[in-house]
Amino acid sequence: MEKGVPIRSVSRSIEVLKLINRRGSVTLTDVSRAVGLAYPTTCRIVQTLLHEGLVELEPNRKRYRPTRAVQALSYGYQHEGRLIDAAHDPMAETTARVGWPMALSIGVGPSVMLCDTTYAMSALTFSPYYRGYTFPVLECAAGHVHLAYTDDASRDSLLTGLQRMGTVSVALEMFRSGKLTQRIRADGYATHDRTLRTENPGKTSSLAAPGIVGGREQAQLTLSFFSSAMTMDEAVRRYVADLLATAERIAERLRALELAAPDAAPAEAPGPA
Repeated sequence: MEKGVPIRSVSRSIEVLKLINRRGSVTLTDVSRAVGLAYPTTCRIVQTLLHEGLVELEPNRKRYRPTRAVQALSYGYQHEGRLIDAAHDPMAETTARVGWPMALSIGVGPSVMLCDTTYAMSALTFSPYYRGYTFPVLECAAGHVHLAYTDDASRDSLLTGLQRMGTVSVALEMFRSGKLTQRIRADGYATHDRTLRTENPGKTSSLAAPGIVGGREQAQLTLSFFSSAMTMDEAVRRYVADLLATAERIAERLRALELAAPDAAPAEAPGPA
């Protein structure tokens, strides 16, 4: 098989599992609508996940939920705890000052995944997003930052994979041409107006900046706001300086932590329950 070509059936199965894990309890119809798959296809995927023990049917209800076996998928992953340690206080302090929630994310394949947020600290939010929630890279400000600041080979591989999965978007073409990468790097941040792939489609917009340490993008920092509260131009005028200053403070704290304990081993992953 050609390098970098995703297997569509595997991608669909992962998307279904992520949705069930995120929602906690769903019907087959819920899954079919949310993921955009035909009902028979959704049924076959869920039946496979049942067979593998990753989801289960709730007693007396036609709803599916994740099992504890889902935790096994993360046992081999050693999270960079220093990143969260470096980011949490600056994020909390900025949210306390400006009111809007912030999120720290990292690039994971064709998505960005939340590592930490201040949604619980802000009244200005529709949904309390949690660690592990993912957004497609082409459909959020953090994803645009990740694409703009990752290396050329990784960016090309991601975009090629998305194209071969049938993704069509203006952002993809602009990244392909280099125009969006150049613009984001020149500005130092990315914007995304009325983001659709959220728990409240189209109701929030966001600004995002990279967290760069040692010349390499380590994470993305996002500030989200109600789309109805202000225009993007106004949000840029009011909050970009705070966003960039917070991202730089996080980078400085991360550099200090790495210098203080350069050889510290990450925490051991938990064993099976």
